[in-house]
Amino acid sequence: MPIDLEDRGQALENEYFRRQEQELIAKMKAKLEEDTARSLAIKCPKCEGTLIETDFENIKIDVCDQCSGVWLDAGEMAQIVDKEKTDDSGWFGKLFG
Repeated sequence: MPIDLEDRGQALENEYFRRQEQELIAKMKAKLEEDTARSLAIKCPKCEGTLIETDFENIKIDVCDQCSGVWLDAGEMAQIVDKEKTDDSGWFGKLFG
């Protein structure tokens, strides 16, 4: 049973356009996620920079990318103080302990 060359060509053409559409959709999703992340970014109260969430000894804190200010959410100060109290080596625990 011979393969019709016209059918084969049409199948290859369909596959090509399907791959192109998938790549375009992936690019559009990535751009949408980037735009969403940018719009949800928290601004620094001091300088209007962007706050970036970083990990400080397993505690999530926010650090400004422009002024390097550190901002704490509710409960993070207590977590840092409790951690410093148990270590007995940090200045922060001694200050508040």
